[in-house]
Amino acid sequence: MSDTNFDVIVLGGGPGGYVTAIRSAQLGLKTAVVEKDHLGGICLNWGCIPTKALLRSAEIYRNMKHAEDYGLSASNVSFDLQKIVERSKGVSKQLNGGVGHLLKKNKVTVFDGTGTLTAAGKMTVEGKDKKKTALTAKNIIIATGARARTLPGLEPDGKLVWTYREALRPDTMPKSLLVVGSGAIGIEFADFYSTLGADVTVVEIFDKILPVEDDEISKLAQKQLGKHGLKFRTGTKVSKLDKKANQVTATLEKNGKTEQITVDRVISAVGVVGNIENLGLEALGIKTDRGCIVTDEFSRTNVPGVYAIGDVAGPPMLAHKAEHEGVVCIEKIAGLSAHPIDKSKIPGCTYCHPQIASVGLNEQTAKAEGRDVKIGRFPFAGNGKAIALGEAEGLIKTIFDAKTGELLGAHMIGAEVTELIQGFVVAMGLETTEEELMHTVFPHPTLSEMMHESVLDAYGRAIHF
Repeated sequence: MSDTNFDVIVLGGGPGGYVTAIRSAQLGLKTAVVEKDHLGGICLNWGCIPTKALLRSAEIYRNMKHAEDYGLSASNVSFDLQKIVERSKGVSKQLNGGVGHLLKKNKVTVFDGTGTLTAAGKMTVEGKDKKKTALTAKNIIIATGARARTLPGLEPDGKLVWTYREALRPDTMPKSLLVVGSGAIGIEFADFYSTLGADVTVVEIFDKILPVEDDEISKLAQKQLGKHGLKFRTGTKVSKLDKKANQVTATLEKNGKTEQITVDRVISAVGVVGNIENLGLEALGIKTDRGCIVTDEFSRTNVPGVYAIGDVAGPPMLAHKAEHEGVVCIEKIAGLSAHPIDKSKIPGCTYCHPQIASVGLNEQTAKAEGRDVKIGRFPFAGNGKAIALGEAEGLIKTIFDAKTGELLGAHMIGAEVTELIQGFVVAMGLETTEEELMHTVFPHPTLSEMMHESVLDAYGRAIHF
């Protein structure tokens, strides 16, 4: 085969794309990746990773301001916004280089440019120098990701109205901020800016923040974040933005009544939409629905030899979903015994303070499905490690099928729950019952002990609360 003829071409070098390409190469397939911007995609360069770097700086700053709670002394605590941003950019740059190294190590060919499907098994890549290269492959996997959704009247301008891109790299610290949308992206930015001293208001059109989370967890999150100074307007929509020289006046509407709030900046965090434009989908007749490519359980589109994974293939729009989906897709292509991804067992995490994590059914959904459930709860206030950490606010909640003992869902809020949740993800993947979890020995003293206690509580056996 020539240097332009491959077994697999992956269009997009984000977390889904580059992981798929590496697995493809591991399976002995001649593989190429086409990427127009940065290897690692939005997640590594503009999303998951740099936001966690910002939040880590905010966390340390918060702890320094409360040094006296730990018998320590720290005076005149301050921060340098540009150094925080530069650190975040440095973390992304380091990982970006790592992705390039991994692709080279696995002998994956990388084409820098914009890829367009021209026919089944054919793609044209246009480089930044406008030079075009024709590629062919038996299999083409679309992994072009997603971008920030925009709503009429809320269009970002890069100066007063931001998307996550501008929010990641502010040139000055706004004194006041309006965040539109209270999903993971909105809440994380709201928490970051609030911690650094901004007066933050979050507007959510649904009647609760973090709409996909369990109602009980959502209420606890709003209570705790409210204690930190965040203000919330739920069941409310932003009907208008009036821009001035260096401020924005937003008109908020709820139950037919309006109010106005003037802020320095607005962050639009109303979700994301798949990047399906200018890929050549129409020419090939590839089906799309509500801004995403339609696929089956193995990521196959309606056109043989063309696949789609990750955000561009629909929710949940999470990097870890994209990665796993890509591995399943390429293993199916290679003829392995691949198992379709179970989207009901994909964990979700929000990295604010306190952290939030969940997997599986929440209480309201389980009951709406008519399931007979047993619910266990254990508070951080009953855990020795949490108290020693000075993190006694939080809750572990587990939901079981009362008839079979199946773990249906787990929901957490508190310190390090984004790390703890994987224990329940593994348990669900192994179809673990409540009895097996009860018989599992958890180390002491750890936060994970609360997971055990929550299971025990579902069956009236909690020890420490």
